[in-house]
Amino acid sequence: MNFSLVVCTYMRPMALQNLLNSVSKQTLYPNEIIIVDGSLDDSTSNIFKNSTIKNLRYKLVDSDNRGLTKQRNYSIKMIGAGIDVVCFLDDDIVLEKNYFQNLIDTYKTKTDALAVGGYIKNEVLWKKEKAPKSVNKFYFDGWMRTEPSRFKLRRKFNLLPDTPPGYLPTFAHGRSIGFLPPSGKIYQVEQIMGGVSSYKKEVFNHLSFSTYFEGYGLYEDTDFSLRIAKRGKLYVNTAAQLNHYHDIGGRPNKFKYGKMVVRNGWYVWRVKYHKPELKSRLKWHCTVFLLTVIRLSNSITSNQKKEALTESLGRIVGWLSLIINKPKIN
Repeated sequence: MNFSLVVCTYMRPMALQNLLNSVSKQTLYPNEIIIVDGSLDDSTSNIFKNSTIKNLRYKLVDSDNRGLTKQRNYSIKMIGAGIDVVCFLDDDIVLEKNYFQNLIDTYKTKTDALAVGGYIKNEVLWKKEKAPKSVNKFYFDGWMRTEPSRFKLRRKFNLLPDTPPGYLPTFAHGRSIGFLPPSGKIYQVEQIMGGVSSYKKEVFNHLSFSTYFEGYGLYEDTDFSLRIAKRGKLYVNTAAQLNHYHDIGGRPNKFKYGKMVVRNGWYVWRVKYHKPELKSRLKWHCTVFLLTVIRLSNSITSNQKKEALTESLGRIVGWLSLIINKPKIN
């Protein structure tokens, strides 16, 4: 299968260089590499002046096309003829050498796949399951990991997700792909992470990334996944592994981030559940309240007190704004 790699980047030249170095070592190399750069200076473009990277195409976009979802939509227009699969990677990723081989092979194994996600290996420590089970651990498919404190507290208030990892609960606030173990298996899901994603090219004949998610685009991947899930199957291949290093460059301030957590979270919840039941509505608000209190407590207990407080205020403002200005679902 012919495939493209698309990287939408913003002010992260060193991180991007590290990613491309890992791409050059792949056992299966992309038929084309498209870099869509929204940077405000030439620090990123400079690394391509004498580039020897094969199959590379670089584009610096203007302000009208700057922002994650806008840059991704722009990249689709650049995809060459004969491409079967479009792969997206965040610019602060480093790949294991067989990432693309395992990712693309998934489409041969799961012939009904419209989208396949890769697996981040360096963020969570998993171990083989041991007995007896503990409330301090999360268990899945014979593996276990530490249960985050927010989920321990949610358990006490009967606010744990009512769906498996990779599926959106009836009141949102689900378990992410990070709650699937590194088993090497392929799991069916309804949402994949946009920064480690791939899609059949035919998907873009019907869908595009929503421009509701401006700039940083928090949860744009969930929105796009949920809309694809209405048309076909999505999978995560935990053998297609990579490392995510969370470069701080290009991220929004914590107040804006806090607002996005709540408002964008509400948006993607309503993409799947247009008219949730009263019980689900109450649980959504209770979970927002609980998670905001937890984040607010970090302003006392954590080493980043100012960041925690600022984000908490953003969450509160975002939550209150839903009373008079709910996002419009496209």
